[in-house]
Amino acid sequence: MNARDNKQLVMECYQLFLKGDIPSLLERCDVNADWVERDSDCIPFAGTYHGKAEIADFFTKLANGAEALSFTTREFIAEGDKVVVVGEATWLAKPTGRSFDSPWVHVLTVRDGKIARFEAYNDTAPAERAFRTDLPAQASMATPMRH
Repeated sequence: MNARDNKQLVMECYQLFLKGDIPSLLERCDVNADWVERDSDCIPFAGTYHGKAEIADFFTKLANGAEALSFTTREFIAEGDKVVVVGEATWLAKPTGRSFDSPWVHVLTVRDGKIARFEAYNDTAPAERAFRTDLPAQASMATPMRH
């Protein structure tokens, strides 16, 4: 596949995520794909997941731990086997009822028409404040980054 085809595949994956069609999204992942979220002791879906079963577990943990109040993709940039997606989201941390803003960058690697690697880059501090049950409610307020 070329960069344009890779970009189209990734765009489809984000549409599937937004529709909640995780099974169809997983069909577009390689059987040995890696899914990497930033490490954190208090974010329930943080960590590295390998293979479709573990990636499905990531989406279960995400759904159980957080709700996307807004999720917007801003740019899709493709070159070679890489697609970079820039966006922002506002999440509700279900265990605490606190919300947080999360500007993010995702880097996806496509091989043989499938997602082979997903890596998220974002500031985990606002999410950690929102998920921590030992902090007062006002501590979870995040200020979105604007450019």
